[in-house]
Parts: sequence; C-alpha cells; structure tokens
Amino acid sequence: MVCYICVIPVIAERLLAIAYSCDGLGQMRRSAKLPGNYDEIVAQAIQLKREVPRRSVRQIIKILEIEGWAPPGILKASTLQRYLYKAGLGKKQIRKFTESRETSSRRFCRPHRMELLQGDIKYGPQIRDKDGKLIKTYLSSLIDDHSRYILQSEFYDNQRAEIVEDTFHKAILKHGAFDTGYLDNGTQYISEQLQKSCGKLGIRLLHAKPRNCEAKGKIEKFHQKVDSFIAEIRVAHVHSVEELNERWKYYLEEEYQKEGHDGIREYYEAMDVKVPSGGISPEQEWNRDTRKLTFIDVGTVSEAFMHHEMRQIDKTGCFSFEGRLYEASTALAGAEVEIIYDPLHTAEIEVRYQGIAPIKAKPVRIGAFADKKPVVPVGMTDQIPKSSRLLDALEKKYKENHRLFADAISFAGYGKEG
Repeated sequence: MVCYICVIPVIAERLLAIAYSCDGLGQMRRSAKLPGNYDEIVAQAIQLKREVPRRSVRQIIKILEIEGWAPPGILKASTLQRYLYKAGLGKKQIRKFTESRETSSRRFCRPHRMELLQGDIKYGPQIRDKDGKLIKTYLSSLIDDHSRYILQSEFYDNQRAEIVEDTFHKAILKHGAFDTGYLDNGTQYISEQLQKSCGKLGIRLLHAKPRNCEAKGKIEKFHQKVDSFIAEIRVAHVHSVEELNERWKYYLEEEYQKEGHDGIREYYEAMDVKVPSGGISPEQEWNRDTRKLTFIDVGTVSEAFMHHEMRQIDKTGCFSFEGRLYEASTALAGAEVEIIYDPLHTAEIEVRYQGIAPIKAKPVRIGAFADKKPVVPVGMTDQIPKSSRLLDALEKKYKENHRLFADAISFAGYGKEG
C-alpha cells in the first residue's frame, strides 16, 4: 500500500522545480514569467498567512491585488502555494487534497430559489466595547437551498428567539415570501411566535432530526466562510455589534455572494452541464433563476411578526412590561388592554382598547416637574375648555359677596349721619 503521507512532500518538492530552472552551478533561479517584484510579493503573502493562518491562497492573492502589489490575473494560486509550502505555511492546503470527499448520496438541491431556506445560529466573535466590556455575539442567517445565496445574516448580542424572528422578518421584507423553512430543533426555532408569524404569511416550517448535520449541510458549509471572517475580525479591532455587522456586510457581499461556489459547480456538473472556468457565484445563480419573487405588503409583514399580549392598566394609567413601567392613559385606568410590540424595539408600545384610537405608550420617565399635558385618548374628550368654570363661578360669587358687604356698610352709616 502506498504511503501518501510520505509521497506528498516528494511531490511538493518536484512541483517547486516548475517555477525554477537550474543554472550551470546547480542554483535555483526564478522563472522569467514571474513579476520582477515577486520576492516582495512572496514576503507579503507569507506575512498575510502568518497574520491569519486560515486565509486561503485565493484570499491572499485578492488582498495583494487590491493593495497594488500585482495587477489582477498575474498571480497564480498554484505557484504562490508552492512558495508558501516551502515557507512551512502550506500544510493545510496540501492536506486538503488528501481528504476524502463526502459521498453525494445524502445531498439534495431544490431546483429553484425560495422553495426552501435553511436557517441556523452560530457563535460569533467576542468583542470588547470602548469601556472594556466583553460582548458575546451570535450570528443568525438564512440561506437559499438552491442558489446558496444568503438572504439575511446579522450578528446579535444575544441568542433569544427574537433574533430568529428578526432574521425572518428582514429576509421577507427584502426578498419576499418563501415556501418552506428548514431548521434545527433549537428553542429559538420551535417557538410558538415564530410558528404563528410564518403561518400568517403562508410559510411552512420543517425541523431536521436531532444530530443530523448532513441535512443542513449548505448552511454548515457557509459557516466555514464565517469562521474565516471571525479569524479576520480578531485583528480588525471592532468595538461594537454595529461595527461588526458593518464589516460583515462588506465581507459577505464581496467574499461570499460574488465568488464562485463549489456546491453550485457540483450541482450542474452532476447534470452534465458545463460550468464557466470561474464558476457560478450565489449572486449569479440567484439572479439567473426564472422563478419570480413574491413580495408582501410591508404592513402585513410587520403585523405578522408583532407580539400581542394583554395587560391591566393601573389607577395611574400605566402598565408593566419586562420590568419597566409604560404610560398609557389615566382614562383607561382599570381596563384590560391589548399591547402590540416589536420585541427588538420596545421604546414604544401600541395600546389598543375598544372604542378609542390606538395609543403609543412609552416608558415612564420621572423628571423634576410633573407633566402638564398628560396623554388623553382621542374620543375621550371632544373640546378643550377656554377657562375653568369653577374658578369663574367662585370669582363671580366672591365679587357678589363683597358687593353686598360694601352695600351693608354704606347703609349702616346712613342712619348715624341723620
């Protein structure tokens, strides 16, 4: 039996001879086809690989081209790979070719976009804000089964069920309704609210069997690309989730959506369809699909993902929500009302009660002075009085009493003078 571990270094050394030729002294000299500054390019490539060992040769070439070290198309991955191997930095790439490929018996691919979406949550990088506080992040994503296109992907500072709802909400707003969602059995994906929201929009949810990672292979493969981003972000020094998502947006669009995808190539080659040398990117496959997108009214989508609960209004016109006090109206004191809210944006909550217009309730803030203009629901009062009738009446009575008192004093003095 051939020992491949022993053969690989020998093959690699022979490959190195391709880029070099021997002179009369037996010394290695560089091929004339390589750029004149190739030594500097190799040094930069080695530095880039040492900075982030997970960087692939293709990514390194892209960086060198963008930074101006070489014109696009000049650097060849195979040649640069040999230099990295000689520097001791190509072991992962060589080992990649010795790994056995997975069998295709468990693979499947829907024929059109938006027929099936796969969703999952992945642990993101830990970042520190400018005050030094550690923030754990989590990535929630939805990928199209056919095109491998990412419909929505965003980092959050928690892994509650609400982040999955937000992912579905944004994906549907941007790309329209889809037929089926294929998810795991995590608590975030089996929540009653997610089932209700998708049911209102005609979306069916399916769940993979426990410990069946192969069934969700497309998004698991995508997570390998996320690992490369996380490796890069560790040297980028981001200090907020907003900044992290901004970097992720650039990386996702330029490094994933627009790059040729091996899974798409295999799909078409399995059907004996010729694929361009540069491959087909998820964005290209998404755009070339003949199935039309079905968009839904923004208000309908938003309403589907709103949470609905019942609350009792206290005698001060307030109600409690997630440990905070919200002010509705004293006119509703004692009433049981329906509150409607977006779980990720609770700065304002809508209060509904039969017979009056909806009220926008906000958290109670106790200031130095009382609110001179409390909120009164539309329909509870029709007119704003011009003055206080009580004070006007008291003023009138006061003047009448003082007039009578003055008359009495004047009448008493009249008898004495006579």
